[in-house]
Amino acid sequence: QVQFVESGGGLVQAGGSLRLSCAASGSTISMNAIGWYRQAPGAQRELVAGISKGGRTNYSDSVKGRFTISRDNAKNTVFLQMNSLKPEDTAVYYCNGWTVQGIWGQGTQVTVSS
Repeated sequence: QVQFVESGGGLVQAGGSLRLSCAASGSTISMNAIGWYRQAPGAQRELVAGISKGGRTNYSDSVKGRFTISRDNAKNTVFLQMNSLKPEDTAVYYCNGWTVQGIWGQGTQVTVSS
């Protein structure tokens, strides 16, 4: 079964950027549609970006134009480039299947200060 490990989070000021990485083991990531999710304190987990096997991407309205999802199949990794970060982007970020989710990883904390 696919296992995901997220990294790249941290503390950044509003307007800054971060690049998150999602490494997969147990499966070739190019064979899967992958999504980036986030969960803020007291809120439900939400999908913010997805990339299909063919490279088609989709974004939630809250991050469209600021976040970019991409994949490096040679490294079995999916990235989330986050620009123009806002305090409301503060959350734990996870990656998992876009349409069918497996085991959730630990996530990576992103904190945006105002």
